[in-house]
Amino acid sequence: SDLRQMLATKSVENIQFLPFLTTDVNNLSWLGYGCLKQDWTLITVNTIGAALQTLYILAYLYYSPAKRPVLLRSLLLLAVLAAGYGYFTLLIADTRTRLARLGLFCSVFTISMYLSPLADLAKIVRTKSTRCLSFPLTITTFLASTSWTLYGLQLHDPYITV
Repeated sequence: SDLRQMLATKSVENIQFLPFLTTDVNNLSWLGYGCLKQDWTLITVNTIGAALQTLYILAYLYYSPAKRPVLLRSLLLLAVLAAGYGYFTLLIADTRTRLARLGLFCSVFTISMYLSPLADLAKIVRTKSTRCLSFPLTITTFLASTSWTLYGLQLHDPYITV
C-alpha cells in the first residue's frame, strides 16, 4: 500500500496525494449523510475511513519535502468541507431535502472516485498492458462497492445503492 511504501522509504516519491484527499472528502461526506440519517453502519464505517485517511494525509505531510502545497490542499479541503457543512445545515432547513441533496452529492462524488482509474484506459489500450492497474485494488473496490450496493438495496436507499 502507499502508506507502507511511505513508512518503508520515508518518502512520498511516486505517491499521489489527491487520492488521500478525495477519499477523505468521500468518507466525511458519507459520515455526514449517516449522521443525518442516523445510520450507525454508515457512521461507523466512515468514521474509521475518515480517521485512516486523515492519518495517511498526516503521514504524507510528514514525509513530504514540499510541505506548503500539501498544507494548502489540506486547508482547501477543510474550507470546502466547512462550506458544504454550512450549505447543508444552514441553507437547507428541511431535513428530507437536506438528506436528498447530501445523498446525491455523496453518490456523484463516489461514482467519480470509482471512475477516475478509467483515465488510465487510453494508456492501457495504447500500450496493450495492464501494468498500471492494481489487481488487488480492483478486486477490493469491486467487493466494497458490491457490498454497499447490497446494503443500499436492503435499506431501499437509492443514494447508497448507487
